[in-house]
Amino acid sequence: MTDLFLGVIALAVLVMAIIQVAAIVFAARTARRVSDAVSRLERGVQPIVSNLQQVSADVARASASAAAQVERAGRLLDDVATRLDTTLASVHEHIIAPAREGFAFLQSLKSIFAILRPDGVSPRQRNAATDDEDALFIG
Repeated sequence: MTDLFLGVIALAVLVMAIIQVAAIVFAARTARRVSDAVSRLERGVQPIVSNLQQVSADVARASASAAAQVERAGRLLDDVATRLDTTLASVHEHIIAPAREGFAFLQSLKSIFAILRPDGVSPRQRNAATDDEDALFIG
């Protein structure tokens, strides 16, 4: 009976060994297939990664160029604003201020002549009165 048990045990160990060897072979084949699939995936992805790196480098150059253009435009607008302020200040100083002073001088002369007029009636008032009288004349 012990020989029978020993034979059953030996047969069970042999079956377990065959199953383990088969599992190891199956795992090795699966690992090899997975490795081949990963290498194919890497070969397929490599051009995409290369293109993405090139595109990101192009985008970096374009953004640097755009930033430089914006900087130049900002400096140009600052320069234009400064020149415009200078020009407007010069126009005000040389044209508008003297014109105001001249207009004020003419207003003061007009006031002086109005005061010196003996009847105190301005020529405009006199013309308006004459026009009213002419409108009443029927003839």
